[in-house]
Amino acid sequence: MRRLVSDDAWIAAMVDVELALVQAQARLGIVPASAAQGIARAVRTYRFDADALAQAARGAANPVVVFVAELHRVVAAVDPAAADYVHRGSTSQDILDTATMLIAARAVTAIIDDLDGVIDALARLARAHRDTPIAGRTLGMHAVPTTFGAKVAVWMQGLLDARDRLNQVAASGLPVQLGGAAGTYASYVECARISDSDLATAASEEIYERLTTEFATELALTAAPVPWQTVRTPIADLATALAVTSGALGKFAVDVITQSRTEIAEVFEPAAAGRGESSAMPQKRNPVLATLIRSAAVQVPALASILLGAMLAEDERPAGAWHAEWQPLRECLLLVGGSAHTAVELAEGLTADGARMKSNLATTQGQVLAERLALRLAPLLGKEAAKKVLQVAAFEAQQSGRSFSEVLAEDSAVRTHLSEQEITELLRPETYLGAAAAFVDRVLNRL
Repeated sequence: MRRLVSDDAWIAAMVDVELALVQAQARLGIVPASAAQGIARAVRTYRFDADALAQAARGAANPVVVFVAELHRVVAAVDPAAADYVHRGSTSQDILDTATMLIAARAVTAIIDDLDGVIDALARLARAHRDTPIAGRTLGMHAVPTTFGAKVAVWMQGLLDARDRLNQVAASGLPVQLGGAAGTYASYVECARISDSDLATAASEEIYERLTTEFATELALTAAPVPWQTVRTPIADLATALAVTSGALGKFAVDVITQSRTEIAEVFEPAAAGRGESSAMPQKRNPVLATLIRSAAVQVPALASILLGAMLAEDERPAGAWHAEWQPLRECLLLVGGSAHTAVELAEGLTADGARMKSNLATTQGQVLAERLALRLAPLLGKEAAKKVLQVAAFEAQQSGRSFSEVLAEDSAVRTHLSEQEITELLRPETYLGAAAAFVDRVLNRL
């Protein structure tokens, strides 16, 4: 991911954009075919100096101005005639925004590939533990029984939703940017007007349609219906999809961290040499993969909020808002990419201890089924009376160390309606799992 979003990658993307533009113009006859060939030949082996460009870019507050000057110099040294067609009709934002969409497309593809790996691994885990009972927890406390398969299916549901959003962004939400200096397309129209192509007499709308479509096809991106230089929806949509993905991965991670606790010990991260070590405590095996994923999930929403704030782009090009997007977007891609890649290893190697889950489920000696008894007794005793009876019994069981069923069986109001055998049967966790298994199947059916 670092390679995909590095300074060199961004420069390479800007080269790709400039080449795609001149090639699209050449195919439409707006510039000579020889110009496109000369530019392509000149940049084929040239390596731009990222540090030098970065330092020089301070003069224009964006890297494209000095990049284009360098590009023009490089082409002129090889083919002086072709150099006149470098950056033909374009403006800085056209090049950098489109390069950003290229970078995003490559990074999002890698993230989706890793999400596929996470989802596939979790699907195997969900199938294996479709019916394994476990204590459901709300506000950190035992609530009612569920299955570990259903818990895994919840992780999968979030990740599948995130993957759908990323796929939608990749399919139609990464448009090229061609608008010219103020988004009117006047420079591109003028270039077509003074050319020998059939677009010389075409309507300006047709020039936009044909050149933008050709340009987008060259880069495998989407053709925007109109320029979007100050309507930052593509960036905002991308940021939102990345934040959702980070959150879905984070949900997986925080549950693994909780279930890895010493006193719970229901799941274990895959072991590896040196992994999970403490500098001070030799016995520790920390859930470090989940920790890394959670760390990313904490950071990404804040970075995404900067990208959403940058939608406040004044006039036809903002001073500062556009510039503020670049680094947070790169960090979002890095963090989500790293998180997704780490999650593959975590999901593929995660070990579940069904016996420990069963033991933990029995910790409260039946109290985890109190809801079920409340539903059964409410029509018989009245809702409030039933709740009071069960609360008293639960507190008595906790204080005395006796089972919930034993205490309930001594309550005359309960025994009037339920036998000891019926109470015991109603407090069996595996018989109060609702549609948990069916929900696992439904999520698996989304694959």
